[in-house]
Amino acid sequence: MKAIEIIEYLRENNFEVKADGEYLELSPAEKVTEELIQRLQKHKPAILKELQAESRRQKALNKLAENPDKQRVYVTDTTTDPDNVILTIAIRSVAAFEMTIPKDRHDPFLLIEMIDNGSLQ
Repeated sequence: MKAIEIIEYLRENNFEVKADGEYLELSPAEKVTEELIQRLQKHKPAILKELQAESRRQKALNKLAENPDKQRVYVTDTTTDPDNVILTIAIRSVAAFEMTIPKDRHDPFLLIEMIDNGSLQ
């Protein structure tokens, strides 16, 4: 079972699941079974990664909704991956996607220029 399928299963069964750093938060606690704990432990890194990506995409989409005059917005994550910057871009009525950029090659000013000029479409 893939991480996204586990997350969907949890939500379909009225669980709230969140990533909190290196921890998974799951509620309501009284519904958590030993079998579920074992499944979550087995897939924890992938589930955390998916929840973190989902959170970044949602931040970008919220930013887009808050700025109706903007066609493109971005969110950068410099803490999740020690070697890369994760750049999440949302383009109105098109898509939201992520890119990883090696930290030693990351130029935020060049990225801003490319996004503002529409080079990333």
